[in-house]
Amino acid sequence: MFETLTKRLSGAFGAFRGQRELTEENIEDGLRAVRTALLEADVQFQLARDFTARVKERALGAGIVKGVDPSQQFVHAVHAELVEMMGPEDAKIRFASQPPTVLLLAGLQGAGKTTTCAKLAKRMRERGGRKPLMVAADIKRPAAVEQLRVLGRKLDIPVFHQEGLTAPEVCAAGVAAARAQGCDLVLLDTAGRLHVDDELMAEVADIARLTKPHETVLVVDSMTGQDAVRSAQAFHERLELTGVILTKLDGDARGGAAVSLKAVTGRPILFIGTGEKLDDLDAFHPERMAGRILGMGDVVGLVEEAQDKISEQDAEAAYQKMVLGSFTLEDMLAQIRMFRKLGPMKKVLGMMPGMGGMMDKIDVDDRQMNRLEALFTSMTPKERLHPEVLDMSRRRRIARGSGQDVGAMNDLLKSFKGMKQMMKQMNKLGLGAKLGSKAKKDALRGMSADGELAPDVGGGGMLSGLFGGGGGGGLPGGGAPEGLEGMLGQRGAPRPMGSSSTRKQQKKKKKDKKKSRKGRRK
Repeated sequence: MFETLTKRLSGAFGAFRGQRELTEENIEDGLRAVRTALLEADVQFQLARDFTARVKERALGAGIVKGVDPSQQFVHAVHAELVEMMGPEDAKIRFASQPPTVLLLAGLQGAGKTTTCAKLAKRMRERGGRKPLMVAADIKRPAAVEQLRVLGRKLDIPVFHQEGLTAPEVCAAGVAAARAQGCDLVLLDTAGRLHVDDELMAEVADIARLTKPHETVLVVDSMTGQDAVRSAQAFHERLELTGVILTKLDGDARGGAAVSLKAVTGRPILFIGTGEKLDDLDAFHPERMAGRILGMGDVVGLVEEAQDKISEQDAEAAYQKMVLGSFTLEDMLAQIRMFRKLGPMKKVLGMMPGMGGMMDKIDVDDRQMNRLEALFTSMTPKERLHPEVLDMSRRRRIARGSGQDVGAMNDLLKSFKGMKQMMKQMNKLGLGAKLGSKAKKDALRGMSADGELAPDVGGGGMLSGLFGGGGGGGLPGGGAPEGLEGMLGQRGAPRPMGSSSTRKQQKKKKKDKKKSRKGRRK
């Protein structure tokens, strides 16, 4: 997410390296680079110019802060203005005092309205305690009604549709059905077009007139860049929007739409779609998003994700294994599976501090995690519990069983040894058997609550342990976290059967055989 913008902004901040203080000259150099980065991210020219003017005013107005690096002062000014530009903080859906709350979803065809409708219904039921009803009012697109019905059956959420009615009539009947069924939230999935036209606007306006929605939300495809901003502006001029949902943000490397939408429409971004699964809908937090754009990560969001998808019992069991030193390959496999629950690797690593500018140097491939799991599942339970029995013959057998070469197995064991070493260091810091059960729980709570990390544990908790690193959020020497390249391979490259490393080993074996034969002859 936002790799291009993050990389360009990091380059802009590099202009302050070696500078002792902020001056009007070096600020102007940094702003020029920031303006270029925003324009390359498809931010409107006037918005980019106004943004850099406000950053300059904030940076010069702050004055010289002794003992603080000039680049940090400049980054702070850019971060504050980004938050201001994308705010307000934590905008939420307003629910009616007298249910049902009617929420109208509008947008162009292909923006992802139907899938977003299902995602939103699922989120409101699970996190808001609501009883939603989805209304299939997209009668223009073939199979749109059936698509929503399939999603409704998958989520066990009712879907309303009535044949022979116009889209406004279907929506009005859906609201009446929600009252009769005791549903307190109605989601109207309306039709879209390939572009903004009078027919589309007239239909959505009729739906709004008949149903009187409490929230009118525009669903926008973030990958369309300035086209998304222009369509949002056109919708807002004809229809009174209350918020925006940005979809496909996981595939948007530029980020221009996310930065521009609030400034152009004046309406807050409520949610962002970060994947194709029905769980991949996150609340939009301007401060966290600004942090991710600037490569600072989103630790709070990562912790919230972990709390939602990893049970406290599993986390505590993993933590106790780590601090007691009884860590095995079986536990390492369990940690990898816990890690994968958080979502795609690219998304999770992007939320780690310092990783934003590294994403182009590491090819993050979820298929490599599949290869790692294949290695684990090719082992016997005894081998996973007692890694010391893994001699070379067993390693070759496991590698063949997983369709990889023995080098991949060696890399896995190297990462495992790194994690074991980190846990020994943790024990030396007093996190081993000296800790009573209450202290362990307090330490675990410190790792998972409030976004803070437990003292002496090392940043990232289970995640940094998974990659073999015990350090904090920073990246030593500007490289990838220790052990990460070992697990993913150089730039994430797989090690299939018959690779160059296998051929080298075969040549070495032949040479060794020839030497042994010569020795026997002598």
